Amino acid sequence: MTRPLLAVDGRDASAVLEALRDALGGGPAVAPRADPSAPTDLPATVPQAVALVVETSGSTGRAKRVALGADALLAGAAAADGALGGPGRWVLALPAHYVAGTNVLVRSIAAGTEPVLLPAGHFDPVAFADAAARLDHPVRYSSLVPAQLATALDAADADRGVAAALRSFAAVLVGGQATPAALVERARASGVRVVRTYGSSETSGGCVYDGVPVGRTSVEVVDGQVELAGPSLALGYLDDDERTAAAFVERDGLRWYRTGDAGEVSADGVLTVTGRLDDVIVSGGEKVSLGVVERVVREQPGLGRVVVVRAAHDRWGEVPVVVTDAAPPVLSALRAVVVAAAGRAAAPDRVVVVDVLPTLPSGKPDRAALARLVATAP
Repeated sequence: MTRPLLAVDGRDASAVLEALRDALGGGPAVAPRADPSAPTDLPATVPQAVALVVETSGSTGRAKRVALGADALLAGAAAADGALGGPGRWVLALPAHYVAGTNVLVRSIAAGTEPVLLPAGHFDPVAFADAAARLDHPVRYSSLVPAQLATALDAADADRGVAAALRSFAAVLVGGQATPAALVERARASGVRVVRTYGSSETSGGCVYDGVPVGRTSVEVVDGQVELAGPSLALGYLDDDERTAAAFVERDGLRWYRTGDAGEVSADGVLTVTGRLDDVIVSGGEKVSLGVVERVVREQPGLGRVVVVRAAHDRWGEVPVVVTDAAPPVLSALRAVVVAAAGRAAAPDRVVVVDVLPTLPSGKPDRAALARLVATAP
């Protein structure tokens, strides 16, 4: 059996909210789109079990369409309520085509509360504070990416209204990428109840809070890779059986999602994610393929000998950094070229010039050595 798939403008959060209400109630499945005017080959119908399709980029740059069932979405909402202290009212400050944005909407639907929706576009901390002031529920939540939290904290230093708004939430979920410890410490020192979340579209969003699995989520590290199991897992990738089989595996009577992240689980069950197993970073909440950035940079005159590596960043989580043994390019011009080809989040943070690019015995660049060098370079 199948049901219709409705493509919705992801920039219109109210439209996504209403479409999700219908989808969770058995109506047409919904596919929020970042750019509804862009060409698409989304199917007209999907299997009956699918309620939401989240489009996200893969490590190869080939788009993934994560198919989520209503049961998985509602299980994620119930797990969050159990971990956070019960249902509440939310401020949506994230794009509604991201799973973190749809999470806020699904949790609101499940709680029977109306979220306050910020307009799409640039995050304005004053507008965020105004939205928080409109919440009339005793339990208040919001979800931000680290860059938004940093912007809000900067504004709070000079604006008491923003500071009070941040402190008014029972929890501010922060995820979408590696959240710098210094940012979390700064927020908590300011009286903001920050909860670091970990998850992905394939897990209906965050399912690990401050390193601890929520609800019936299970976490294991297999051959260095983080794997997640539980009722919030996606059905798979729409019309992509090969990718689904590679990412979702059966073991010990459970279905596991292989995240592609490297990590460790402590003796008391706390997960620490140490990085990606591939070359994809998440910068400002957006996925960036370092391979794509490197290819674009290498196409520029005189820049054939470059390597692009990841580096930690206090605001954006991780950023691309160009390392070269050639004459350094004009950074602003290089950024413009990369942004045109791969998007704003892919813009290199800086260029590091070395005398010689280190290589492995195979002759390939020693990316681990370069990453260590970049971490200590000015």
